[in-house]
Amino acid sequence: MAFDLLIKHGTVVDGTGAPGIQADVGVNQGQITAIAPDLEGEAVQEIDAQGRIVAPGFIDVHTHSDFTLLATPGADSKVRQGITTEVVGNCGFSPAPVSPGTLDLLREYAGFLNPHLPWDWQRLGDYYQRVADQGCAINIAPLVGHGTVRIAAMGFSDRPPTASELLQMQHLVGEAMEDGAFGLSSGLIYTPGCFGDTAELVALAQVAAEAGGIYATHMRGEGGTLETAIAEALEIGESASISVQISHLKASGRDNWHKMELALQMLEEGRERGIAVDADIYPYIAGSTTMTSLFPAWTLEGGVESFLARIADAGTRQRIIDEVQGGNEGWARANGAVGWEDVVISFCQHQKEFEGKTLAQIAAVMGKDPAHAMMDFMLAEEGRAAIILFMMSEENVVRGITHPMLMIGSDSLALAAGGGGKPHPRTYGTFPRVLGKYVREEKIITLEDGVRKMTSMAAAKLGLEDRGVLAEGRAADVVVFDAALVNDRATFDAPHQYPDGIDYVIVNGQVVVEHGTQHEVLPGQMLKKS
Repeated sequence: MAFDLLIKHGTVVDGTGAPGIQADVGVNQGQITAIAPDLEGEAVQEIDAQGRIVAPGFIDVHTHSDFTLLATPGADSKVRQGITTEVVGNCGFSPAPVSPGTLDLLREYAGFLNPHLPWDWQRLGDYYQRVADQGCAINIAPLVGHGTVRIAAMGFSDRPPTASELLQMQHLVGEAMEDGAFGLSSGLIYTPGCFGDTAELVALAQVAAEAGGIYATHMRGEGGTLETAIAEALEIGESASISVQISHLKASGRDNWHKMELALQMLEEGRERGIAVDADIYPYIAGSTTMTSLFPAWTLEGGVESFLARIADAGTRQRIIDEVQGGNEGWARANGAVGWEDVVISFCQHQKEFEGKTLAQIAAVMGKDPAHAMMDFMLAEEGRAAIILFMMSEENVVRGITHPMLMIGSDSLALAAGGGGKPHPRTYGTFPRVLGKYVREEKIITLEDGVRKMTSMAAAKLGLEDRGVLAEGRAADVVVFDAALVNDRATFDAPHQYPDGIDYVIVNGQVVVEHGTQHEVLPGQMLKKS
């Protein structure tokens, strides 16, 4: 038998959780055509995987690369980890749908992730056709964002939609599902998503459910209101009859760390009620998000320009400070109780000297109270900055990784080494970190279960029937790695570092990464929900 690609002598860990077996893998025309010991035949390319693990390409179930793919089609920081498929459009934000009447609001809010985006599309399908035309190193599975849909229909208004606005939003979600979206996402700590109530989310989730989609949610609270946020997510799943994905599950803030067990119990009880609920987690004690998420929701009504006017106004600024210092749930509403020393600037446009510094350090440099320093910093940055927050416990990270309902997602975007800023190291290291730290070193999960949490679990959730498992007839997305060496190298101080131990990454049958070298090929596909 002849092969385009033949992977010989490896240990096949197929993604199902089954024990690894010694076998060869044959590939033709982008598909796996044979898995068996001692395959014989001519091959255009042969890989010797002696002493290596041969696994399905990793599926990153929670990412934001849709805003960077046009600038970084090689998806370097992702594919070098072994990631072959990304789920994009999370946390309520996707690059489409776009309404000409509210485009400026969307551009000023999300454009800093890629200031060169042309924003000359309207439907989700138009945007992903642009990505497909340019090419991409990895496969992309899109979600449509509730926040983006809300901006298109009603801007940044802090009110329930009118009947006609709700119909418009349902229509936009329906169009996105027609374009192949895998479901609806929400970001309920971000504006304008946080302005939507449960009934609005149910109405939109029902549209996604009718097309077989999922509902992925960055919940309304991950700290003091964690229980009520989970209850809302489960209510949406039950009322809309939709599969639910809890994004980056955590109990944020030291005072809330004890709630992780209750959170997991609530998910288990949701399953018992018949709700198809799962969650994802990243293997770090710090998260990363936009700096505006630290502010009370009302400060962002009307968009970024309105936000800047409010924090520049002395009276309004004092109201914000009163909420900050008074411990109001509006303060750091995304993140539970965190201190000024726990918030680190990861990216800003103008004050580059502050990247990698905490808000406490910035306040000391400015000679100001931290709350005033934070707002002056945001004024200088025109409301656009990203932060890292140290807010979780290692014990809870371990508990989440080992829980059978949780899979792995990076919550990051595709970048290239040498890029600016100090992004969260998960951008470069999430999946190798699981394999190195938690599988090999700490042995809290088996290799087979770790691979399952990075492959077939996500594929099953999304309905990706041809990916996530190594089997004949499936797409040839494959990673070959050294289980004895694989590890992340990215750190919070030096994040732009690729991992060790990822020998080969194969996307749709083409070798993209080979022993630390990334080839200039773009074999990724825009996947569509069938």
